[in-house]
Amino acid sequence: MNPDAIAEAMTGTLSQRAPGRIEAFLPSPMVQNHASFLHALPNGGLICAWFGGTLEGKSDISIFASVLTPGAEAWGPPCRLSFDDDHSEQNPVLFEAPDGRLLLFHTVQPAGNQDECRIRMAEIAIDPADPLRLTASEGSYLDLPRGCFIRAPLVLREDRAWLLPIFRCVSRPGQKWTGSHDTAALGISRDGGKSWTLETLSDSIGCVHMSPVAIGGTAKDGRLAAFFRRRQADAVYRTESADFGLTWSTPAPTDLPNNNSSIAAIRLADGRVAMICNPVNAAGVSELRASLYDELGEDDQRPDADPAGGCVPVWGVPRAPVAVCLSEDGGLSFPSRILIEDGPGTCLSNNSTDGRNQEMSYPWLLEGADGSLHMTYTYGRRAIKYVRLAPGWAEPSEGNTR
Repeated sequence: MNPDAIAEAMTGTLSQRAPGRIEAFLPSPMVQNHASFLHALPNGGLICAWFGGTLEGKSDISIFASVLTPGAEAWGPPCRLSFDDDHSEQNPVLFEAPDGRLLLFHTVQPAGNQDECRIRMAEIAIDPADPLRLTASEGSYLDLPRGCFIRAPLVLREDRAWLLPIFRCVSRPGQKWTGSHDTAALGISRDGGKSWTLETLSDSIGCVHMSPVAIGGTAKDGRLAAFFRRRQADAVYRTESADFGLTWSTPAPTDLPNNNSSIAAIRLADGRVAMICNPVNAAGVSELRASLYDELGEDDQRPDADPAGGCVPVWGVPRAPVAVCLSEDGGLSFPSRILIEDGPGTCLSNNSTDGRNQEMSYPWLLEGADGSLHMTYTYGRRAIKYVRLAPGWAEPSEGNTR
């Protein structure tokens, strides 16, 4: 589909594209839409949040969200949830706090300077007279160092502390951020989000988008695994904790390739780990791009960061196909991979209006109470696409050939 055809399809209307498969393109007033996040509501509805504007890193990028109510035939209208006209507001994460508050976390950065990013937390309200209307409080910035970036949901530790997966976009004095020294970390709050401390995972250079999943046999087991996107575009990496996230092992590669693009992982009701991602890496790819923000046109004369002591980030590896990968050993291996959608995946440009970008990326997934699987992902940087697979989606059958 070209950008104009995608725009025409962005109505939010659900349609059946194959047996057991429902699809929709979420509505948005913006020409660029990216980094979606799904949150399940207690009534069985869904909220999808994402960022939209003209180009990632531009100051007109804001957070939007849409609601799908139970039994509805379409997603609701987009609701704008952030309003900083001087910064790019990206990577929304929704979290239902133990006290019942629905909280929005997202990043706030000037242009492409992720090393200057701050994290904002705001409270989301659903209009009781109109369940499709969301509003956000003014919110506040977390008391964490600049350069803290987010993508994955919070985890509630056994001691009731909040764990916010973070990747540190580490600054190199006098040089532009490129991702060369990014490391994994956890923001920890022991007072319900009022104050935060930061703990960095050792030996984690290049490991970002930490996505934690419970893998213990019981709720009191304490075993967690967390999975990482890799700046080096080689493989999904994994770390493990045996003490509810107090300590973590050194990240190590899994058998899943990674293209330096986002991943998301969940534990299914049957105990398996499901990961949605682009299972490809940089091997054999000859055409790459200089950096994530090489199209912003900002007058920044600083040289790119020297990778010495860090890693050499790889940008521009194709971002397709989208696949759900299944593990029965806590994420050590993913032998089963179900294709959701394929395409060129070209991402040498972030432009969403000229057809050059054809990525299917930054996916998210949730399992419904009935065993259905809900997914969203970026479609050509122009739209957020939603896919729902009916219960039984993981069973091999003619109807499940995707």
